[in-house]
Amino acid sequence: MSDNSSYTDLAQRIEESFAEIEDEAIADFKKTDETYAALYQQISKLKADNPFIVKVMDGSGGISLTAEEHEVLTEYFRLRLRLDDMERRRLYFRGHTDCISYLKKVGAL
Repeated sequence: MSDNSSYTDLAQRIEESFAEIEDEAIADFKKTDETYAALYQQISKLKADNPFIVKVMDGSGGISLTAEEHEVLTEYFRLRLRLDDMERRRLYFRGHTDCISYLKKVGAL
């Protein structure tokens, strides 16, 4: 029987390095998907042009918005939800791709 004391279970390794995996996948997404990159830039510009968005997202202290600012914030949330959805899909499919590669490597496929 082999000594498994140094073995780290795959799920644990993935969990421990998930932030790195996610960052790598998103960085790659920015480079390879024009729609994602454009949406990311649009959100970044919206935040740069409207500093109150950061204050709202920070959540500290009180803030009041004009009707125009409220529209801008609503647009920010709409765009951010689209971006988050794209990221979740990318990570979901990346997980499947990694799983298939792993199964091939261990001879399960």
